[in-house]
Amino acid sequence: MSAHASDVRDWDGYAERWAAAHGGYDPRSASPLVRGWLRISYELGAALTRIGVRSPNAVTVLGLLLSAAVPVAVAGGRGWALAGAVLVLLSAVADTVDGVLAVVTGRASRLGQVYDSAADRVAEACWLLALVILGGPAWLAAACCALMWLHEYVRARATVAGMSDIGTVTVAERPTRVLVTIFGLLAVGVAALAGRWQDTAALAVLVVMAVLGAAGFVQLIAGVRRALS
Repeated sequence: MSAHASDVRDWDGYAERWAAAHGGYDPRSASPLVRGWLRISYELGAALTRIGVRSPNAVTVLGLLLSAAVPVAVAGGRGWALAGAVLVLLSAVADTVDGVLAVVTGRASRLGQVYDSAADRVAEACWLLALVILGGPAWLAAACCALMWLHEYVRARATVAGMSDIGTVTVAERPTRVLVTIFGLLAVGVAALAGRWQDTAALAVLVVMAVLGAAGFVQLIAGVRRALS
């Protein structure tokens, strides 16, 4: 095990290294939901290393494949949106665990961060495609996708420009997008099984995503302005 990996002996050690890789944002000070999610992911990642799984990139690919399966699953007909929700959850777990593995095994790299970010954007596009298949308007899904990607792009460019941290935690961070997608697909699946309101439910999910995305982008711009002005 490398020197970097040997420093990560427990949750506190992992949290410190996670913060160093995420602009200084300490997960131990996050909301109970986010902190709990990251703590569970840490435990899963640590367990995987104990059984010999040590490749973050392999877990990244697995998460991407799970996301790609979401639109395929929901195309199966009534009720398959529920299966899509499960696939999104598993994909989100994989997406978090790959970062845990990178830190715990000492294999974190800048190139790996690029791959992980690109996989996240493709995964989100797959989730939105699933909502379109379920009856949501394509134009609104495209707008949501643009807001998601712009959110991450602006933060990345601001970091290159000299912003020393993540700027601000917005209402449209990836954990929020994951949760809205999961619960949205569950709602659409229930509506589909009931035989009514499926299209309306898919539309409602996209509207929520768009509102959160727009609000989060405004928050991020304000944080970037404070950091760089």
